[in-house]
Amino acid sequence: MQTIKHTRQQRARGIGRLVTKSLGGRTRIAELYQEGAAKIRLPESFTDELEAVTINTAGGITGGDEFDWHFRAGPGCFVTATTQACEKIYKASVGTGQITSRIDVGAGAKFHWLPQESILFDNASLTRRLEVNLADDAEFLAVEAILLGRKAMGEAMTAGLVRDRWRIRREGTLLHAEDLKLEGDVAGLTAHPGVLAGRVAFATLIHVSPRAEGLVSPIRGLIGEEMGGVSYWQGKLVARVSAPDGFALRKILIPIISALRGGASVPKVWTL
Repeated sequence: MQTIKHTRQQRARGIGRLVTKSLGGRTRIAELYQEGAAKIRLPESFTDELEAVTINTAGGITGGDEFDWHFRAGPGCFVTATTQACEKIYKASVGTGQITSRIDVGAGAKFHWLPQESILFDNASLTRRLEVNLADDAEFLAVEAILLGRKAMGEAMTAGLVRDRWRIRREGTLLHAEDLKLEGDVAGLTAHPGVLAGRVAFATLIHVSPRAEGLVSPIRGLIGEEMGGVSYWQGKLVARVSAPDGFALRKILIPIISALRGGASVPKVWTL
């Protein structure tokens, strides 16, 4: 009797860690560590801001892949972290892809978490966690955008799993918590008027700073007639927006992010 051998599929693993310090009025590297398929690049900056670009050299994520990113902005630092490109989440034959992002922001520091969109293909499976701890006077801005397929390519995510978990704390006290889960018949679920009404591109933004409350009205004006909204409570602004496709979503997100950044543009790797 012939024995059938099952070959274990190779999976991508990656760990990236960046710690910064303030030196001479500019944000500098204190520690940089990269392992596996996770890379961090630091483009030249002529301001006090340090821009970090995360790269997945595996070219995408599928079931069983695991990535762990950790950023720590020291006191007085200004760090903006983004991704080299949209993260592609491919069909999973087994298991789920996992991305964990941990961010610590020190006293008087600013951290802007601005990854480009995650594109989920049909039968993709993704679990993401965002864990943030802020000093009492730290500023934090984050956006997470998801595309359920690429409409321009005739692709759609009809089934699969996407799970997003956010936990943001100030000095260890919970400031913001939310969980998103789309599972099984994703197309049917998102077609519901109370969910996405058939739209395939959506994003959540959060901004924590003393300026947040004053930005509510301008952000509402930028969202306009699109399906979305913005709220403010407990020192944080939360905005949600959806669009019929990725291009339309970007046209909304870029001016919103710029307004939340005090007029500064999105990172250079973002392109329309």
